[in-house]
Amino acid sequence: MARFRKEKVSETPGLNTSSMSDIIFMFLFFFMVITTIREATLFVRVTVPAATEVQKLERKNLVSYIYIGIPLRPEIYGSEPRIQLNDQFGTVEQISEFIEMERAARPEQDRPFLTTSLKVDKDVRMGIVTDVKQELRKVGAYKINYSTRKVHSIID
Repeated sequence: MARFRKEKVSETPGLNTSSMSDIIFMFLFFFMVITTIREATLFVRVTVPAATEVQKLERKNLVSYIYIGIPLRPEIYGSEPRIQLNDQFGTVEQISEFIEMERAARPEQDRPFLTTSLKVDKDVRMGIVTDVKQELRKVGAYKINYSTRKVHSIID
């Protein structure tokens, strides 16, 4: 007599995921290494002045930057100092709108701690800086920081 056998349903073998975590961490590490976090594309030349008494900001995520300097392309934008707000040129009158947008982008509990950092080229005259500070006072942005580079002083 003949024997009858049941046909086995052939299953596809399971996918081996043991090395999946290694691959994911390798990709994560690769992208962390090659990625740079940029604040803004500078359209003005900013060489900050040197100072001996410097303090670092603790929470840089609560800082809004205003750049003031000579445009990098004076043939297009002229040779007078310009104000840059984020990635575009602005005027003194647009600073209040810039500050309001920066406040709106932050959580409400962090808004009292917002700091405005002025990155001003060392060759820019104080007139435009004073105008910017007056406009910041009008909108209640009283925490102002001047960006500098640290110079070690020699004590005799």
